[in-house]
Amino acid sequence: MHNPYYLHASEVFTERGIRDNHYVLVEGGVIADICPAPKPNIRIVELGEQQLLPGFLDLHIHGREGSDIMDATRESIETISSSLAKHGVVGFLGTTVTSTWENSLAAFASVGDGFHNQPQGALVLGAYNEGLFFTEDHKGAHDEQYFLALTKENIDAIIEASKGSLKVMALAPELPDSDEIIRYLTAKGIKVMLGHTNATHQQTCNALDAGACGGVHVFNGMRGIHHRDPGCAGAVLLDEQAYCEVIADGVHLHPAILQLIYRLKDPQKIGLISDCIVAGGLNDGSYRLGMLDVTVKNGVARTNSGSLAGSTLTLDKAVDNLVKLADIPVLEAVHMASLAPAKFLGVDNSLGSISIGKRACFAIVNRKFQVQTTIIDGKVVFGNLV
Repeated sequence: MHNPYYLHASEVFTERGIRDNHYVLVEGGVIADICPAPKPNIRIVELGEQQLLPGFLDLHIHGREGSDIMDATRESIETISSSLAKHGVVGFLGTTVTSTWENSLAAFASVGDGFHNQPQGALVLGAYNEGLFFTEDHKGAHDEQYFLALTKENIDAIIEASKGSLKVMALAPELPDSDEIIRYLTAKGIKVMLGHTNATHQQTCNALDAGACGGVHVFNGMRGIHHRDPGCAGAVLLDEQAYCEVIADGVHLHPAILQLIYRLKDPQKIGLISDCIVAGGLNDGSYRLGMLDVTVKNGVARTNSGSLAGSTLTLDKAVDNLVKLADIPVLEAVHMASLAPAKFLGVDNSLGSISIGKRACFAIVNRKFQVQTTIIDGKVVFGNLV
């Protein structure tokens, strides 16, 4: 696929709308044109009734197919990368979970290696710290005995271990000195997300004012909305600039809550995540998430205490769920898995949508919204082009 070629699809999900029967010219790994008719003497790849979507970005993913970011190995990075590519994902943040300090630093180093030496499938866009700096009240699948003090020394050690790849730091804003740490991280260009927290509405607002960017898997792992205390969830939903991670698996959030989030937030401030764990793509059974045992039954992962423990979700399924469960327009749902996360991460100049000048990264799906082919920089990383 080194030479220029057109992708001709029944529907092309561009940044400006869905274009029927259009051609997308790929040249040098970049989108060179989007047009109703091709130029002569350039190869045309006919996609028939398939739809051409922007490649998805999963910014909160722990593992898949028996591999976990906490394995801290190149093999696991490769497995996760290849598995994500099967589901239209072209880039991801390797996400940690609370574990020992030594294992955590090793995991960040592994993601850093993947960031600088990319795997064969979905791109490693950086590291996401979900762990260590939380509180017990909404700990979820995090072992509180490994929680650490929120200090600059601990933060600096993570940044160093990640080899410049740390993009997101999740923390509980009620921890001592959290606002100072939020400002410290923001000054270094690292996004701060609020989660696994019992923070009040005011504490959350203070953190957002200090530079925090939004809520980790909103409603899950945080103080919810009460009519006399809007809580952390209420604060991030009402803040116009706050970004909300959403797990649209039909389990973490009721369809009516998905619709509520959609009505309250600018769609560009809603980012679909999988929060997938090691069990993704495998059968029900017993697994580990960080330091805890989890059981997967009917595709739903829980700790022994009954707490939800990530998911086995994929982003293609999450987009489909948004449309079918919450009646969200399909283009907006697609962009919640592509353009919104790209904007959040600050890579929307090159990724996140089908637009001239951006990298040629696509998910090609059939009418059942099943991914048939995934393309990164014009090259097929999953499936094939006839």
